[in-house]
Amino acid sequence: MRDGPPAPFGGAEAVRVLPDVAGFERELDYAVPETMAGGLRAGSVVRVPLQARRARAWVLAYPVRPPEGMALRPLAGVLGWGPEASVLDLAGWAGWRWAGRRRSVLTTATSATLVKALPSPRLEWRSRPPGAASHVAGGDGDGPWPSVVAEALAGTHLLRCAPAEGATGLVEAAARRGPVLVVAPSTGRAEAGAAALRARGIPVALVPGDWPQARAGSAVVIGARAAVWAPCPGMASVVVLDAHDEAHHQEQAPTWDAPTVAARRAADAGVPCFWVSACPTLELLVAADEVHTGGAVRERSGWAPLDVVDLRLEDPRSGLFPQALVERLHRGGGRVVCVLNRKGRAQLLDCAACREVARCEQCSSAVALDGDLLVCRRCGTSRPQVCASCGSTALRLLKVGISRAREQLEALAGSDVGEVSAGSGPLPDAPVLVGTEAVLHRAGELARGARVGAVVFLDFDQELLAPRYRAGEQALALLARASRLLGGRGHGGRIVVQTRMPEHPVIMAAASGDPARLAAWEEPLRRDLRLPPFSALALLSGPGAAELVERLGASGAVAAAGLPAVGLPVAAGQAAGLPVAGVPGPGLPAGAGMVEVVAAAPGTWLVRAPDHAALADALAAAGRPAQRVRVEVGPPRL
Repeated sequence: MRDGPPAPFGGAEAVRVLPDVAGFERELDYAVPETMAGGLRAGSVVRVPLQARRARAWVLAYPVRPPEGMALRPLAGVLGWGPEASVLDLAGWAGWRWAGRRRSVLTTATSATLVKALPSPRLEWRSRPPGAASHVAGGDGDGPWPSVVAEALAGTHLLRCAPAEGATGLVEAAARRGPVLVVAPSTGRAEAGAAALRARGIPVALVPGDWPQARAGSAVVIGARAAVWAPCPGMASVVVLDAHDEAHHQEQAPTWDAPTVAARRAADAGVPCFWVSACPTLELLVAADEVHTGGAVRERSGWAPLDVVDLRLEDPRSGLFPQALVERLHRGGGRVVCVLNRKGRAQLLDCAACREVARCEQCSSAVALDGDLLVCRRCGTSRPQVCASCGSTALRLLKVGISRAREQLEALAGSDVGEVSAGSGPLPDAPVLVGTEAVLHRAGELARGARVGAVVFLDFDQELLAPRYRAGEQALALLARASRLLGGRGHGGRIVVQTRMPEHPVIMAAASGDPARLAAWEEPLRRDLRLPPFSALALLSGPGAAELVERLGASGAVAAAGLPAVGLPVAAGQAAGLPVAGVPGPGLPAGAGMVEVVAAAPGTWLVRAPDHAALADALAAAGRPAQRVRVEVGPPRL
């Protein structure tokens, strides 16, 4: 029913709606027939006449005062329940923050099927059954997290949980505060979490399938990334699981990310938001109001033991399969999962004389051949084809794909080896698996087979030296995922990392079970290069990108151009017509609110601002070009 009686004005009521039409952002007013008034509320899904057709629309406000002297067309019908009123405001903020349209967000927040009526709320539950599993490594129940959650005040709280720790007790504690919205990085993780909570007798609405129950009210509303927009009446807290996971980033524009949306939604409601992460990114650490840890001993026990194989000390003829790995394959002790990423990674070079990986002297990223030079694709530094360690000019290209790796492993192991990639079907029933990181995302299938005794990263340098500013964090996330698969330090499994950089901060952080070691190494580098979280970035591409760049310059929001693009090949001179580097734009004092635009590749521009508010304001001031343009705010793999 309606939230409160309508305000009378002139004997007629009007409703303000946003039509569900691509590219349409105008809010329209319609008259409300008396027979439809009882089913209207902010967020309702209705049908409206629009030009020569009828379109679906969302109610933004009801009732509203229509413009004087204007005859309004009546609503065509009320279709059913839609997002909560608070989500309507959140969608408007997201459209500004990620330079997108509200329609995209509201579509995500609405049930895929019409919801005419709601079931009864399910907010109460029985106590935990005797002997219920805690789902937490270490054997001491749910650990410190229930008390942290129970005592938390409004704000964003980062909970640094070890990879093997479960979050069931944490979510149960949040549910005792009141209805809790839980966002998981994948559908599989959401389903597993829902099953664990139901085993404790807690009512759960698993979205999108249980959207009507979520809209009616449930003790826990849980789902994958899109669940951050799901209804949760009376929401008392928000929990984001694996907040560091890239799966929380929406690939389609607007490119919102669930942790940021969750924090904003919780702040609007005046309730706490909990980011749960085994290896929090620097962005999460900087944005959080409080950071909580479970103690060094407990955290370390949740990371699997790590063995490092220094490839510089191995026989060069063995390639990625040194004798230690061959012995492990023959030793038994559980299934062996080998990881070798072959797509979207750096073109690694090493020195034929000293076997050191060719790296940038400025930022330590990998360098690649570009004509006669070695060029860093992160910071743009270049040098001649000379090893920085020994001065040799004999450099070799390192490149092995998983298909070739499977053939070699079969010969070495003397048994079947299964190949796994993102497009693979069911997991092969083989004692040894080799694949891209996609094999680590199939933990549920692996758990149903033979016990995994080891996870081997055949060439971890591809992760450590990838030309992305978040390469180190993404590499540590892979080790955390492997630790979760193996079950932590007390379960007998081991991670094997083959590398030419055994003292890299990522490896040291995983070996010690202390992800803060990586953050301490990353922070000064990010500050020096002005990378997130110490700036805000957006990529512009598509037919209308050039026009949007011109609009940015004309709006006076752009303060500098022509600087090297970070993490992308630089195509100098394509930002013609914009202010030169270091010169403030019209009406802006030097150094104040500087927004930079630089050509990153043919048809692609990189926009950098001091913070997300400045970036969002600049893009909003520029407006939308006539042609299609993709605006990717905060690209996670830049």
